[in-house]
Amino acid sequence: MIPGRIRLLATLLLTLASTALSDAPRPEPGRQTAQEFRREIRTEHRLKYLLYVPKAATAEPAKRWPLVLFLHGAGERGTNLNAVAVHGPPKLVAAGREFPFILASPQCPPGQVWNATTLLALLDELQARLPVDARRVYVTGLSMGGYGTWELAVKHPERFAAVAPVCGGGERIRTLLPAQREALKTLGVWAFHGGKDNVVVPAESERMVEAFKRAGNEGVKYTVYPEAGHDSWTQAYNDPALFDWMLQQSR
Repeated sequence: MIPGRIRLLATLLLTLASTALSDAPRPEPGRQTAQEFRREIRTEHRLKYLLYVPKAATAEPAKRWPLVLFLHGAGERGTNLNAVAVHGPPKLVAAGREFPFILASPQCPPGQVWNATTLLALLDELQARLPVDARRVYVTGLSMGGYGTWELAVKHPERFAAVAPVCGGGERIRTLLPAQREALKTLGVWAFHGGKDNVVVPAESERMVEAFKRAGNEGVKYTVYPEAGHDSWTQAYNDPALFDWMLQQSR
């Protein structure tokens, strides 16, 4: 069995086009001059995460499996990896639930929010070393993780077959970019929110759902639990229909 605790160390080189500051033209007082900026940035991305692999993976070594990336909320940030299993799919696994997919549940470092670049590096690592079906990669998350889920959906829709953000929100401007349009139109989306949520108000999900519809995604699903507050994730993740729907989506 693949260990459940693995540390990701992904080093990315980010280069911004421009010239060194010493090569830039000297600014002329009172005039506007064209300038360029260039700097090479070396960044280390590190995450701890819980990893679940189906038992059947041992008996079927040639099979490719769906992958679900789960993003927790702000309350589970830190260095205690067990906190990640307080809610959502990893909680269900800890209670004995078996899933027909690989589940990766990273922990966001203290005082930070989800970083899309780091999460994509983690996905690259998982797809390189595990038997992942690249056409069936999914992301879901709650509260802060709902925001992280929407961010991945609008920035990199082509990487996922479906997303399921719970009580989250996001930036809508990217849904207007022509380059994103085709991937956004074919991305499976099922959002959830509590009707009485006063931490992240339902309008946050509603705005994102409407943005996807305007981008041409006609299959967007949105479920509101009228009596639920911020904790809409218990009902969402306890509903087998969510995972059944998710696994039906493919790129």
